[in-house]
Amino acid sequence: MQKLLIANRGEIALRIMRTASALGIRTVAIHTANDANGLHVRAADDAVEVPSYLDIDAIVAAARAVGADAIHPGYGFLSERSAFAREIEGTETVTLVGPSAAVMDAMGKKDAAREIAVGAGVPVVPSYANDADPATFAFPVLVKAAAGGGGKGMRIVRALDELDSSLAAAKREALSAFGDDTILIEKYVERGRHIEVQVLADHHGNVVHLFERDCSTQRRHQKVLEEAPAPTITQVQRELVTSSAVALARAVDYTNAGTTEFLLDSDTGEVYFLEMNTRLQVEHPVTEEVVRVRGERLDLVEQQLLVAAGQPLSFGQDDVTVEGHAIEARIYAEDSFGGFLPQAGRADLVRWSEAARVDHALESGQVVSTSFDPMLGKVIAWGEDREAARARLIDALDRTAVLGLTTNTGFVRALAARDEFRDATIDTAWLDHAEVAPPSARVPLTLAAWVAAALTGPRFAAAGASDPFAPDGWRTAGPKAPTLVALEHAGAVHELEVDAEASTVDSVVVRERSLADHVVVLTIEGRDELAVVNAQAHTIEVAYQGQRFVFERPDAFADHGSAAGDGTLVAPMPGTVLDVLVTVGQRVAAGETLGAMEAMKMELALKAPFAGTVTEVGVSAGQQVALGAMLMVVEAGDE
Repeated sequence: MQKLLIANRGEIALRIMRTASALGIRTVAIHTANDANGLHVRAADDAVEVPSYLDIDAIVAAARAVGADAIHPGYGFLSERSAFAREIEGTETVTLVGPSAAVMDAMGKKDAAREIAVGAGVPVVPSYANDADPATFAFPVLVKAAAGGGGKGMRIVRALDELDSSLAAAKREALSAFGDDTILIEKYVERGRHIEVQVLADHHGNVVHLFERDCSTQRRHQKVLEEAPAPTITQVQRELVTSSAVALARAVDYTNAGTTEFLLDSDTGEVYFLEMNTRLQVEHPVTEEVVRVRGERLDLVEQQLLVAAGQPLSFGQDDVTVEGHAIEARIYAEDSFGGFLPQAGRADLVRWSEAARVDHALESGQVVSTSFDPMLGKVIAWGEDREAARARLIDALDRTAVLGLTTNTGFVRALAARDEFRDATIDTAWLDHAEVAPPSARVPLTLAAWVAAALTGPRFAAAGASDPFAPDGWRTAGPKAPTLVALEHAGAVHELEVDAEASTVDSVVVRERSLADHVVVLTIEGRDELAVVNAQAHTIEVAYQGQRFVFERPDAFADHGSAAGDGTLVAPMPGTVLDVLVTVGQRVAAGETLGAMEAMKMELALKAPFAGTVTEVGVSAGQQVALGAMLMVVEAGDE
């Protein structure tokens, strides 16, 4: 293998390039027009523009044009599209780093994969035929797309009267995401743990497993925290899932890296096959961190490339062991404490922790759009045991900052610090009903006030500040006056008195430990507090425990007019209007769906805040809207 085209973008493209370059393989990036300056493009040896990351013909043509002899699809996009694999197989000169099209066809449809699993002796979830009488179903049931994953086209149905609408929604979502609206109906396990097994198989009949991962901490079937090894399974269950994964891989003549997913029923201890992912997984780093082959760490991408080049695996099952524990947190552009809505904008200041492994593709000044998946990076911590790994992950997330737009960093940090995660009691449904509280603004407010005073107060002036209007604390009699700092947050203005000489903020004793390069460490009430701070002319942003806090400097001359009335529906996220279901003059009921919009693969219904009459409709279907754009106005009135 001499030249590798990576049919992907972002952090996974960079991840693949690092290994390929280390092996002496030249790399080729593909990119769309609006992604031409992406980190993955700059990191590659060569780059080719394509109309879309989903354009099979253009990508294969690009590989031929640059003389690439292999294509790595990463994950997402075309990574599990058998049509893409088949097109590459037809070239004869280009190799896909992954399984064959036939295997993708066999395992890509959950209904077909289920039958293969049964034939291989792998336990499966009890299911219902689509033409069965719904009155015979034992609710709750799970309806899910047969052709996809990632939680798309999936609904939990708890009662018969919910079935039709859930099926329709799942089919619509599945057709949009995967081009196939085939649906499975299965028993829904209320309390389950998501266990998956990493396998490697070559073209010479060798198949090994690399033990298991636990991905139970997920929200609406989207993984949030992943770890290896699984902390709660028994040795009997471990042997069952690992042997089942190998048996399934052998049954379909699998080659390259793949992952078999299982659901462990916490109430019964039974294990069920869910699906097989015929690609590299997002969470593969936790396996790389804990697996040892004859005592050495394993690079999964390297193994993928070697297998694709026709080499046999250089080790057997008896050579594989596990050392320590690893936990991964996915960092998304979303407001987790504000309804998990996707976010977009300019990442003014980005700091990734050096206390853990970080796979990312985000740098300061980069614009995050809604055109692609919202995942920005992954923070992976290894420890001698699970508690050591958890502590290191929390520390790494404390040192992670994305300012300029909101991410879920504070959310995953709070989640990792929860007793439930510490005790490994979180199941796959826990996050859908649990309350995870955001960090308090008290400490960030103190940090922001101290920084504001340091920049404009007496100490700053004494250091030779160029601002002639910076207060110096001088007065005709008595000690120097403290610096008054006014900051607005969450609709409230806070006036804080910062006394540099007494080292207090509103009488709270503060000891400055370091204040440099946007990193602030203060001892507040005897506790060391670390934050990343970006102070601008009108705002001070603080990343504290991963969470972004925005403090505005109040403008006495600003027009503080009243906010829009409760009947004004504004875009809660930048995105595309999918549908508008009402017209001006139409009477609506409270909670009635007025339309829908989509951003970053997430669909959101726009509902009437109360009964009344639609007085304005400011958008149409297909229109792109910015965050906060006025969509519709409802005037209160009798239903």
